[in-house]
Amino acid sequence: MNKCRCCSKNLTRELFSANLLKKDVKYFSCNNCGYVQTEEPSWLEEAYASTINKSDTGIMSRNLSNIPLVLATLILLKNRNSLVVDCAGGHGFLVRLLRDIGVDAFWSDLYSENLVAKGFEYVNTNKANLVTTFESFEHFVRPYDEMTKLLNIAPNILLTTNIIPDPAPLPSNWWYYGLEHGQHIGFYRLRTLQYLADKFDLYLISDGASRHFFSKQKYSYYAWRILIYITNRFPNLLRIGMQSKTWKDHLLISSNKNNF
Repeated sequence: MNKCRCCSKNLTRELFSANLLKKDVKYFSCNNCGYVQTEEPSWLEEAYASTINKSDTGIMSRNLSNIPLVLATLILLKNRNSLVVDCAGGHGFLVRLLRDIGVDAFWSDLYSENLVAKGFEYVNTNKANLVTTFESFEHFVRPYDEMTKLLNIAPNILLTTNIIPDPAPLPSNWWYYGLEHGQHIGFYRLRTLQYLADKFDLYLISDGASRHFFSKQKYSYYAWRILIYITNRFPNLLRIGMQSKTWKDHLLISSNKNNF
């Protein structure tokens, strides 16, 4: 492997090898952007035999915790009525939960079946204000290309991915490598995310751990964190005036059942 999959600079630093899906896989770190990555992944067809990996026991609690994060970010954008597209939306759990509290959310995923947000698949006709992509950046083969696709949907990107420590831990010391399922193939330091922000002329705010926000305009990190705290601590307070779409969606789907 000669080139970084994030910044395309020469890779000179091999970190270690690890047993991933019974394959001896090399891991590299980029001196330029800090991106930690596997060798070119040849095992993805096997890894995605099931799009939701068996060891992802946190899938439901993660969707619940993302509700206040999305709402806080919409308030930061000063528009709770913004169109939101959840990319890599899995089976549609988050989209349905967001619509239930009144967020105009739509689903998008190239690989998973939409089970619970049917009828609210995103079609590229209206420009969204916010695209969410939770626990997907570590799956990207080429982050720059995927960022380009996301920004074609919306100018602001809200994501979660765990920041890799520096120096990179050994595989036995960091569960997020995901060796048992083989789907996690790239890991980010804050400077990696900042590199991407600079390449796309975006601003970045991050909690330094797992929650990150790319935006076209500059927003206050402190305001974002305060809003996240309030929406978690007092979940109904910042929903005042929002109307659930649950019944409205039911009526829409029932009246157009032949189209769903």
